[in-house]
Amino acid sequence: MVERSDRAPLLDWEEVPSAEKPEGPAPAKDRLSSPSNSRVPAPGFGWSSGPGGPSPSRSVSNADGCSAPPATSSDPAGKDEAPHPDTEEHLPDSESRNVTLGDRMVKWEEKDQIVSVFVVTFNTRSGNMLEWCLPKDMDLEGVEFKAIASGSHRVTTDFIYFRKGGYFGLACFANMPVESTVERGARMKSVGILSPSYTLLYRYMSFLEHQVRLQLQSPGHYSPLEAFYEDKRALLPPSGDGIVTACPANAWGAAINHSMHPEMKITHPAGCMSQFIRFFGEQIMVLWKLALLRRRILIFSPPPVGVVCYRVYCCCCLANISIPGIGVAVPEFRPFFYVNVADISALENELSYVACTTEKIFEEKKDLYDVYVDNQNVKTYRDGLKPLLRLSTADREKYRKLTEQRQMLLYSQEENGDCVSSEEDLFILFFLEQNNRIFQTLSEVAGSSDPTLTQETVRAMGLDPHGDRLFLLHLLEIYGYDSLMVSDQLCCS
Repeated sequence: MVERSDRAPLLDWEEVPSAEKPEGPAPAKDRLSSPSNSRVPAPGFGWSSGPGGPSPSRSVSNADGCSAPPATSSDPAGKDEAPHPDTEEHLPDSESRNVTLGDRMVKWEEKDQIVSVFVVTFNTRSGNMLEWCLPKDMDLEGVEFKAIASGSHRVTTDFIYFRKGGYFGLACFANMPVESTVERGARMKSVGILSPSYTLLYRYMSFLEHQVRLQLQSPGHYSPLEAFYEDKRALLPPSGDGIVTACPANAWGAAINHSMHPEMKITHPAGCMSQFIRFFGEQIMVLWKLALLRRRILIFSPPPVGVVCYRVYCCCCLANISIPGIGVAVPEFRPFFYVNVADISALENELSYVACTTEKIFEEKKDLYDVYVDNQNVKTYRDGLKPLLRLSTADREKYRKLTEQRQMLLYSQEENGDCVSSEEDLFILFFLEQNNRIFQTLSEVAGSSDPTLTQETVRAMGLDPHGDRLFLLHLLEIYGYDSLMVSDQLCCS
């Protein structure tokens, strides 16, 4: 039994966003028909966000002209009142009918679903080791190599997002100098948690950072972690398979209008997406195309790993589509976050993913990825994709517009004072609207009496008829627009 006194302090380290009831769902757009996009999406295990996951609700315009960011799944609306996922089935018929799918999904996602907490340490003789965990019977094989990334001995602190089976993890690492010959002058540990979704893990960043410092200073002091697990542990559904889904199947449809993107806090004050775009510059347009084509993208960078994990998340955001039915027939664009050599067998079976690594040996494993990103250098060994690495005229124009919109936002924030609009929402909406524009046009042409893509329709999608011809052909093939014909004018440069 854990004493209450052990539980009280940890609440000071949780980062709980202010409660904000989401607005009602925006009216859904008319469904667009396409021969290959008529399937209803089925919920995946743990993949609660990114393309194919929750799509945006409308922004709310304020009096000052700034758009309020749509409520995300990390905004609790009465967390203590959120029922167990199974409770919904036992409501009276009249009450059950009054509970919208959106409400079900919000309550499900806001429920704390921590399935494991653990401590990993570096031993000078044995290497990375799992030191302690709860529950004791949890399969954590290999987590010691995820929670302490290769090369972490070069940094003093770091945080790492990763995937472990059907779960996502967040671990905070710290490296402390010690006067110990046995430890060779340095003590390295990492404290982490597992959850079926990554959208709420950021809440516990400060708690994990505090706990890893405590573990370095007072090894073996686990009572705060025990209290944390007892307070936050997930209640697994009685299916017997030990897997928690990101949201119940009957709430999946509500994802379309629930949220634009999962909130992932970053320690950099510029924010996640804005820093991502400034880092890559115009190359962001190349990554956008590759993400929309559901390619296997591997990002290499030396430690620290945390900021690179956010680049993984941002790549997924580039491919957001909010038109119902679009993209359900293509491979899911899965964020793997940090991977190491132990993940090679898992990546071999993936058709589409985005991940990051600190291990240079991955560059030699060319069959594991389609695109390799070494810091700001985007490259591929596949001849069919090499032309996509060249920027088209339309790419440069889109990047110019994006830069202009950002400057206008910054000017508006400076002139109007406190403004709720953010660069994050601007960047996310920019690519979301671009993607919706492409597929809206493709669906309209596919349903017309003359399903032919002309230079005019390609320009209407915001693409270059000549420079983006190969990208467009890949897009038609992957998303199943087989009925569309391409004008001969697009085949000549």
